[in-house]
Amino acid sequence: MPDKRLIALAVALAAASAFFMFYGLGSGNRGFILGLRSSRLATLLVVAVAIALATMMFQTVSANRILTPSIMGFDALYLLMQTALVFFLGPVGFVALGTEAKFLTETAIMIVAALALFGTLLGRGRIDIHRMILAGVIFGVLFRSLSVFLQRLIDPNAFAVVQGASFARFSAVNGPLLWLAAAVLGLAALVIWRMVPVLDVLALGRATAINLGLRQRLASLGVLTLIAVLVAVSTALVGPVAFFGLLVSALAHALMKTHRHALLLPAAAMIAGLVLVLGQTLFERLLNLQSTLSVIVEFVGGLFFIWLLLKGRVR
Repeated sequence: MPDKRLIALAVALAAASAFFMFYGLGSGNRGFILGLRSSRLATLLVVAVAIALATMMFQTVSANRILTPSIMGFDALYLLMQTALVFFLGPVGFVALGTEAKFLTETAIMIVAALALFGTLLGRGRIDIHRMILAGVIFGVLFRSLSVFLQRLIDPNAFAVVQGASFARFSAVNGPLLWLAAAVLGLAALVIWRMVPVLDVLALGRATAINLGLRQRLASLGVLTLIAVLVAVSTALVGPVAFFGLLVSALAHALMKTHRHALLLPAAAMIAGLVLVLGQTLFERLLNLQSTLSVIVEFVGGLFFIWLLLKGRVR
């Protein structure tokens, strides 16, 4: 029988989605308005599910609840790619780029970079966690420094284009690009669901997982590959979102009070969807603000990250 908490989350998410779709619909061209809103709603849900699943699995593999894949330097890598494109192509050439080709290229680069960094987890002992964090910080500083250097060389108009690409955008996504991201997410989610028992065993720790007969290194590599795909897809689709996954995973653990991924993963995905849909509804429909949600989510998530560090709640 489905967990009552999951049912409540599903009902709440369905209600929030309906409110997002139909509130303030008016008497204009409803078909056009509903089409536009459905695209935005799908974008919010795709990003929410991708970030939630990636964060929950990353914390399972790393055995640490203050780590998220997006704070390991990939937001800086994304910004460097946008800055380099504007620098070499100019603002007009950047805007004229084909969205599908740009999306696929950025996703491929971020997957390769993610696997290269996450691979440090596959060694032995806790020192691998420390090495991964250190590598993420170093590469993040390097990428940001290169981005700042290139930004100093471009003109103000090109810099404005770079600034516009530096923040997550939930309201302007190309239709074919969205469905391509949704298809990749659907395939990844199907594989993840089949790996739920493996995730439960990995959560017990490296030694216990090996004693139970799990090929821990191979399983970790498979999970990290899925994480890389999810992070790359969400970042290339809307931009970097660093602390959102941390906030969502903490809420999922607090609500479900279990280590079973069959409950944690869907709970985290629906909580993430609720936060983004309700937040976008509040800022876009009620407050008439267009680009506040990502800033508020990052601010709250950053404060929560600092609170976790001060409390020492890492496991």
